[in-house]
Amino acid sequence: MTLIIRPAEPRDASLVFEFIRELAEYERLAHEVDATQESIAEALFSTEPRVFADIAEWDGEPAGFALWFYNFSTFRGRHGLYLEDLFVRPEFRAKGIGKALLRHLARRCLAEGLARLEWWVLDWNEPALRVYRSIGATSMDEWTVQRVTGEALERLAEQ
Repeated sequence: MTLIIRPAEPRDASLVFEFIRELAEYERLAHEVDATQESIAEALFSTEPRVFADIAEWDGEPAGFALWFYNFSTFRGRHGLYLEDLFVRPEFRAKGIGKALLRHLARRCLAEGLARLEWWVLDWNEPALRVYRSIGATSMDEWTVQRVTGEALERLAEQ
């Protein structure tokens, strides 16, 4: 069995969008997806993209993906990597693909001198939490996520 992790290419736009939809279904958040294949393609493959994706292939079959972007830590004074989405299709789970994608991103962090790799995970997603704990990830329980979107974002901008 062979695992290959490679950067997403423009021909992968529909695949990345499929992965996003499958992840949203798994997370019970499909109703929140208003992205389109076209908007994902534009974000990933414009002349100056600000988001990136890696594709995991198991024996030539698309098995999963990681979608990420650079962030910045003022306390560390360096960039880091923020993992927006990590998804492995159910039939490919328990083969080390998720860990391999995380390892791939960790190696990128080290090669580029980045300060950290971070992401969010839903508190009910125990299978993912077990994987993350096994690689040494720590929960940032003292932080809460804040978000302004939709009408609240519009109101804030108008103030």
